[in-house]
Amino acid sequence: MDGGDQAGTSTDGVEARCDALAEAIAAVLGGAIRDFDARASCVGRSQEELSLSLDRITLELDKLLEDAPVPLIMQQAAKISSIRKRVLSLNMLLKSIQRRIDRIDQIVSAGSTDNMAAGTSVIGGASGTT
Repeated sequence: MDGGDQAGTSTDGVEARCDALAEAIAAVLGGAIRDFDARASCVGRSQEELSLSLDRITLELDKLLEDAPVPLIMQQAAKISSIRKRVLSLNMLLKSIQRRIDRIDQIVSAGSTDNMAAGTSVIGGASGTT
């Protein structure tokens, strides 16, 4: 009987350490993801502003081109158009990354909340209920 008690105590200790490790990992990753999420949101807003500015400049340039189709102006218009396309492409990529980060944050938050409520670790074991 005494050997069984020691095995149960040992298992409880391992589960407790696993739970503590899982909570620490979730706390570190959750904080890092939230920090990155905030910074990515700022970058997204900045990209939106840049995209709007480029659209405005493109329209203004188109008006100028109607009045004076000079080869230099055409060359600059092509550069601006190329930059605009790259910014739009980057903006779409950033939005995709932001959606992925949001999903990871939801998973980490939900997992942390579920595990605390159910008394289980992220690694997957019941805590001390034998």
